[in-house]
Parts: sequence; C-alpha cells; structure tokens
Amino acid sequence: MVDDPLLARLLPFPVVEAAWRLARVPALVGAALLPFVPPVGGGLLAVALGVVWFHRDPDRAPPDAEGIAVAPADGTVSVVREEGTRLRVGVFMNVTDVHVNRAPLPGTVREVRHRPGANRPAFDKESDRNEQVAIDFGEYELLVIAGWFARRIHPAVEPGDAVDRGERVGHVSFGSRADVVLPPDVDRDDLLVAEGDAVRAGETILAERD
Repeated sequence: MVDDPLLARLLPFPVVEAAWRLARVPALVGAALLPFVPPVGGGLLAVALGVVWFHRDPDRAPPDAEGIAVAPADGTVSVVREEGTRLRVGVFMNVTDVHVNRAPLPGTVREVRHRPGANRPAFDKESDRNEQVAIDFGEYELLVIAGWFARRIHPAVEPGDAVDRGERVGHVSFGSRADVVLPPDVDRDDLLVAEGDAVRAGETILAERD
C-alpha cells in the first residue's frame, strides 16, 4: 500500500504503491492543461483518478480456520479443471475488481518465475498461453496471467518468503486472471465454488482440505 502519510490521508481508500506512479503523468499534465484546455485537462485528471481507484488495496479478513484454501483474487471463477492429479481453479478479474492477489494457503515461496507470452483476453480459453508469473509454494502454485491490456504483473514476494493464508503476494494492472493449482490432497469433492461464482481475495473459501 502507499506508505506516504500525506497521500494516504488524501485518498479515501488504500492503494498499492504503483497507483501513484502510474497516475502521476496524467494528473500533472491534466492539471497543467485544465486552465487552457478544460476538456482535455479534465479528461486526463479523470484518467488519473481512475488509475488510482483501479489500484485500490482494501484490507481483508481471512477466515480463521485450518485446512482451507481461500480465493487468490477478486472476481469470477472462470476455470475449474483437473491437471493430472491436481485441481486448478482460476479467477477472472474484471476491470472493476480489486487486482491485489493473496496467498490461498500458508507456505514458503520456493520460486518466482516469469514466462513471456501472448496477451489474449484473460477470459479466453487460449489465455493459458499469455504472459504470466508463477509463484511456486511447493505443495501448491499461484499463477497470475496477464490479460489483453495488462502488461504489468508485480509479485511482492521472493524465494524464501513465508506467507500466511490471505497475505498479499502481489498485484497486476488492468485486467487478468489468477489461478491456483491446489495441493494433491484437494479434489473436486473438497471444492466449495463452481464456475461463475463471485469470490473475494483472502475471504472466500475455495476448498476444504481433508
């Protein structure tokens, strides 16, 4: 989240640090043009406000229960499929959803991998080939997949970091998908969501482990 006390007081909601960096140019140019070309200046200021709002980072309260996996992102469950002996659950983040990603389960990061790729819409069946960042926790894996407009995936963890369930692990800008490849002991009978369900990062329970 933004750690500047003055900026934090001015904003009605918490945001990730990248918000101000991305909004700075349209905000400054818009303010400079506003007295001379009001429509253009006002439009750029609106863009800056939209960028800041998009990067909001509200606090979440993960369920206090053992043996559960929570949603890694806000959005709609768009993928539920088996991959070998593992179950994969994907959450599509619309432009109006919070784009901060959270750890579905406690764990220690083993590896953070970036894979270049295409930029198809994140809801497209071919989006598995998109650019993505994989955060490998050993027994499970979180994959953040870029959408057609997203070009910035920002992991906030690195190898060796230990995280709790629901803890922030990164964010992505402007539309994407977050998939969890669940541990081998989680199967379809343990799943508590289905395709089309709305979920909240860190709060909605995806599955109960045996």
